[in-house]
Amino acid sequence: MQTSADVIQKVSQIPQVDLGHFPTPLEECPRLSEALKGPRIFIKREDCSGLAFGGNKVRQLTFTIGDAVAQGADTIVHGAASQSNHCRQAAAACGKLGLNCYLRLARDHKSIPQGNLLLGKLAGVDVEIVDAPFGPELDVVKHELAKKLESEGMKPYVVAGPRSTMLAAVAFTWCIAEIAQQQERLGIDADWLYTASVGGTQAGLVLGTKTLGLKMKPFGIAPIVWENKLDRMRTAANSAADTLGLNTQIVDADIQNTDDYIGEAYGYLTPECIDALKLVAKTEGIFLDPVYTAKAMACLIDHIQQGKLGRDDTVIFLHTGGTPALFAYHEELVADL
Repeated sequence: MQTSADVIQKVSQIPQVDLGHFPTPLEECPRLSEALKGPRIFIKREDCSGLAFGGNKVRQLTFTIGDAVAQGADTIVHGAASQSNHCRQAAAACGKLGLNCYLRLARDHKSIPQGNLLLGKLAGVDVEIVDAPFGPELDVVKHELAKKLESEGMKPYVVAGPRSTMLAAVAFTWCIAEIAQQQERLGIDADWLYTASVGGTQAGLVLGTKTLGLKMKPFGIAPIVWENKLDRMRTAANSAADTLGLNTQIVDADIQNTDDYIGEAYGYLTPECIDALKLVAKTEGIFLDPVYTAKAMACLIDHIQQGKLGRDDTVIFLHTGGTPALFAYHEELVADL
């Protein structure tokens, strides 16, 4: 059985750049637990990872941009939804490291100069809204742009799956090793780990907990309907295991993930996610984001209310960040208030 120190040592051998503040805090939330009359709740504060208002992508970009730099790249090409947390953090990372950055963002209902899109523009990178939906079609746009930049003498690196997803799994295997050490210091042994994910973040959490033999079971709440999500996460986890030299094999049965809290569609709020967001702010002074973590917290609250989790359980909620997006959703949130 691997130890957390073994995993951290293996992770240290992967090409990386120094971007964030790690380890991120693991905070107990007693007032939230009291309000829910439920389990002991801790929040792993990936929103406190430092770069550009933080978030889980800082940990991932540590390795994707590390991979780019190791390959001699001088330019990062990325793209996602218009309010992408990943792109906001990539823009800031490039500024910090002196790399060129090109973002191609999908035109959608939040393509407004607010939230993450505003921050990307303030970072001074090349931002363009394009008429290609978030997903495979947008990846085509990113790769075509990279070819053009290469013809102009640049050395571009495209942040895209499957490699980016695998490196995210490496990043969150590291995160689990970090959590294991924090649990030991706090004297806890969590039963569950809840987070918003349908990709590399959960893949790494699953790989890390299985590798270390932890009691804690990761439970993922999908923010978007993603075809073949189990295959995507299993493949990323096993590729990360190979990259790290871990003797762990992930199968579909290891992965628990639900689509039940997405609501109308990706990026659209639900009444339950707004209620969850307000409750955590009111009880703990911690702000969730409207697209990912608030929906994940809505799931955790629902599971407590259904009796799936009891007072004797201990739960870690991994806060993946994204709080700048709150400002792009001010109309919905103010209307609710």
